[in-house]
Amino acid sequence: MTDAADTISTIIPCLRYRDAHAAIEWLCRAFGFEKQAVYADGDIVHHAQLVFGNGMVMLGSADNASEWGRQVAQPDEIGMRETQSPCVIVADTDAHYARAKAAGATIVMDIADQDYGGRGYSCRDIEGHLWWFGSYDPWKGHD
Repeated sequence: MTDAADTISTIIPCLRYRDAHAAIEWLCRAFGFEKQAVYADGDIVHHAQLVFGNGMVMLGSADNASEWGRQVAQPDEIGMRETQSPCVIVADTDAHYARAKAAGATIVMDIADQDYGGRGYSCRDIEGHLWWFGSYDPWKGHD
């Protein structure tokens, strides 16, 4: 028996941005996400869904007023450290790396073949969130 829902992806990273509208545009341009839904009032994004293949990230505007907002710190508030980061499987790591770098992503770990398989790199987005992109697919069998 499993508690998992019968859906495409049961785990969806959620991020907060001070300028969520700018982040949405940048994530689409730099990383190849596509807007699925954006619910906003003026400058405030209450909820957005960006898809990449059959994966998704959800995001919204950062705030310290809501119950949820008080639980979340932005990277620049905690010395650019993270307690989690999205990992995204890409078809062509080198092309994705070039696209992200051209869009201004800050490369944290340069692109390289990984000991466990695949090729990947790590970068920060326009508000400092840490991301990993690579070709290693944990859903496929590896020797």
